[in-house]
Amino acid sequence: MKEEIEHTVRAGRALAAAGLTDMVWGHAAVRDHDGHGVWMKAAGRGFEEVDAEHVLLVSRDGEVHHGRGERHIEYHIHTEIMEHRPDVGCVVHTHAPALAAFASLDTELRPISHDAVPFCDPQLPRFTYTGALIATAELGVVLARTLGDANGCLMPNHGAVTVGPDAATAVMYAVLLERACRTQLMAMAAGGPRVWSDPVEAEFKNRQVWNSAQREAGWQYLQRLSARKYPS
Repeated sequence: MKEEIEHTVRAGRALAAAGLTDMVWGHAAVRDHDGHGVWMKAAGRGFEEVDAEHVLLVSRDGEVHHGRGERHIEYHIHTEIMEHRPDVGCVVHTHAPALAAFASLDTELRPISHDAVPFCDPQLPRFTYTGALIATAELGVVLARTLGDANGCLMPNHGAVTVGPDAATAVMYAVLLERACRTQLMAMAAGGPRVWSDPVEAEFKNRQVWNSAQREAGWQYLQRLSARKYPS
């Protein structure tokens, strides 16, 4: 199996195992190493249903060069972010409820938990141009520019994206961002938050808690969990 296809399958199943599903919507895309576009699941299939046969190679022009099924209309999210971010090897787009709820609030994400520290410097941006589908290259460009150098971007009235050099990082950031938003929503419902890590501690924790070895450990756990939940 081509490496990019395997990573796309694993990303989808890991996201499903982590609970970031929205029936058949949402997608993870992996950069094609030969520069032919992105690998992503076919439309109409849930994260847990991703298999090698239904992983598509989609060009920046929207042409499907490999795989069975229709492409997602929002492929521009992935192709335009990767065009603007050469460091990005994988993009995840999800509609997890906690992300949507927090994105609707006019407040910064605070590092009140370990989960939030990858998104505080730079502060998590919000894409406010539209809450509709990213159905054109122009909208993909605006989203990519809004993301900038950040690890993720909230999309009010829609969801969020996270990025990383590989599938393991982008998926882990999606999981962490959802948990961070959910934790802050809980704190706000209780009348807070009143305390959180200062910038120095948050930066230290980002290196200590979420270095590449720790992210890989989380990714491997999600792989084991998805194998138990969705045996092939």
